[in-house]
Amino acid sequence: MKKILQYLFEHNTLSREAARDVLSGIGKGMYNEHEVTAFMTVYLMRSITIAELQGFREALLDLSIKADLSAYTPMDIVGTGGDGKNTFNISTLACFIVAGAGQKVAKHGNYGASSISGASNVMEQLGYRFSNDTAKLEKEIADAGICFLHAPVFHPALKTVGPIRKNLAMRTFFNMLGPMANPANPAYQLVGVYNLEMARIYNYLLQLSDKPFTIIHGLDGYDEISLTNDTKVITQEGERIMTPEELGKRRVQPTDISGGNSVEDAAKIFITILKGEGTWAQNAVVLANAAMALSCTGKFADYENAYQVAVESLESGNAYSAFNKLIAVQ
Repeated sequence: MKKILQYLFEHNTLSREAARDVLSGIGKGMYNEHEVTAFMTVYLMRSITIAELQGFREALLDLSIKADLSAYTPMDIVGTGGDGKNTFNISTLACFIVAGAGQKVAKHGNYGASSISGASNVMEQLGYRFSNDTAKLEKEIADAGICFLHAPVFHPALKTVGPIRKNLAMRTFFNMLGPMANPANPAYQLVGVYNLEMARIYNYLLQLSDKPFTIIHGLDGYDEISLTNDTKVITQEGERIMTPEELGKRRVQPTDISGGNSVEDAAKIFITILKGEGTWAQNAVVLANAAMALSCTGKFADYENAYQVAVESLESGNAYSAFNKLIAVQ
């Protein structure tokens, strides 16, 4: 690791192969926590290259435990995290609305590294038990329309660096890797990114996958549709800017979508919204993200049609029913 660090400190970048080798070494426990921390710090000081991100992703997937759920043609809705906004768990809630609308979901998530409550924090708090047993995941997605893939139980490298990421409490390149390393290899993907540079990189990588995708970036720094400002939307067909009014009928304030001060707060907000008892602003933000995800599948005439289907899923109780079925399987 010393030679690698020296090379990087001299303002060099890693080739795809070298990046894959380093992350493989991290995943196999070849380096101590101080070496890994130093390595991660490099990418807090400069941008990651596409070749480096590709190599890191390949290493994660090479080491990962696979979950073949292709028979269900699932989708994932995931943000990179690291935007520092402390919103409630918007992407995870959107997953249940999408599941309630009939689209299977294989949600990839992790504990929050730079936020109070990541997807895994809130799911664990609400009674979900993490597993990498494909049979269990298949039963969940068959019965509830959704399963949850906790990243560390599938990715040894993520388990190794988890405590370091938590101690740093800053976004690292692992935030960028999460959405690209779903072990179920979903058929559709909605990815939220925290800046336009990451949007460009993800656009390049997802174009190579030849699968339907949508990338979203809130222009005031959110890694999701926040309705606090305009949103950049990127698909295979190109990119456009959409307003809060187009996406969710009206603009909301940042304070309207706060995630609270603890995991317990986040869990209470989560269930309140899922029961259909959220505020107008909370519901609107979740529905906008769910609608964009549904729209990504190409199964709807337009965004507005997908939005109405998302509203029906929440208001009919189908989204909450999907959650209850998922917890019942545990």
